[in-house]
Amino acid sequence: MWGLLVESSEADLNLQEIIRDLQRNAETKIILLVLDGLGGLPLKLGGPTALEAAATPNLDRLAQEGTTGLSVPILPGITPGSGPAHLALFGYDPLVFRVGRGVLEAAGVGLPVGKGSVAARGNFCSLDAEGRITDRRAGRLSSEQAAPVLRRMAALRVEGGEVQVRLVRDYRFAFVIRGSGLGAAVSDTDPQTEGARPLPAAAQAPGSEQTAKLVNEWIGQAMAVLGDQPVANGLTLRGFSTDPELPQFSELYGLTPACVAVYPMYRGVSRLVGMDVIEFEGERPEDEFAAVRANWSEYDFFFVHIKATDSRGEDGDFEGKAAVIEAVDRALPGLLELKPTVLAVTGDHSTPARLKTHSWHPVPFLLWAPETVRQDGSRAFGETACAHGGLGTFQAISVMPQLLAHAQRLDKFGA
Repeated sequence: MWGLLVESSEADLNLQEIIRDLQRNAETKIILLVLDGLGGLPLKLGGPTALEAAATPNLDRLAQEGTTGLSVPILPGITPGSGPAHLALFGYDPLVFRVGRGVLEAAGVGLPVGKGSVAARGNFCSLDAEGRITDRRAGRLSSEQAAPVLRRMAALRVEGGEVQVRLVRDYRFAFVIRGSGLGAAVSDTDPQTEGARPLPAAAQAPGSEQTAKLVNEWIGQAMAVLGDQPVANGLTLRGFSTDPELPQFSELYGLTPACVAVYPMYRGVSRLVGMDVIEFEGERPEDEFAAVRANWSEYDFFFVHIKATDSRGEDGDFEGKAAVIEAVDRALPGLLELKPTVLAVTGDHSTPARLKTHSWHPVPFLLWAPETVRQDGSRAFGETACAHGGLGTFQAISVMPQLLAHAQRLDKFGA
């Protein structure tokens, strides 16, 4: 299966065309359950990972009844961001389809980013008396604290462009500028370190000079508004990008897709590929699974995203990550009672608590499809077991063809 990892971009594009041509209607349902940052490392050599340490009787049973493997989000040794990793799971080669963080944040909170628009992710930050960053996240400012400050910034105007800002969550906000002659090749204003001053926006390619000029004018006005704030007295922008015009999920796969996710960025990447985003209350796995149940008759593909596994991994909280996985396992019967044709459980990337960041390690993958699966003798769901699973180690862009095949939604290729 490692041969898949050296396919060319042209071949990847042809794969989408092939899948589109092989579409077949079927009364089947697919759930793709993604535990963000699921993969991990043991705290010491020979020990269990957080997934292996967690008590997961339901996932272990599904591994016994199904088949397992490991997926590689981008390429071996390449550490992925969340956006590219999710695109890969959706069948879009992230080396071909480049999507910036700004457009993901904007789409996640419902800000349109069409032709002539440029988006960026904004962070409130704390500055000292000399304008140097002392906290890149403004003390992890809460949404309640950030909202009134952002309302003041929303009233700002620049000549030659229309600016919209919208709260994402806590200290993060989305920034969109619209106008004529705007390009997205603009450098970040975030120096990515504390003790440095925010950088000016600069054009990185011809055609983006006007964007950089207007962004700097807006930042100047915004800094004046923030001057009286005790903590969030500065801001940075990064991930300038525009609409990538992705092929739509329903056209590629003949599915009616829906997204169930708490965090806006994952709603954003789902919207970009044409998924409906289901609104619901709560943030627990039970709340997300209840949203699937409430909309079960309306869709035949559900992308369900769990964020806290990644958050605990980035915090270095091994036990906390295991506890999140256990909470998902306890809630899992709520999905299984729907009797999906295919259920896949995986992560977008690995986030080992030992490293406190995303990593390049392959990601555990579990495929459960009672009518079509070839059992491989797996006894549990974990990194070590998946390394010996029947699916082997495969590229993440191969996930969607496998799900469609097991849902009996693909015709044969050739005569």
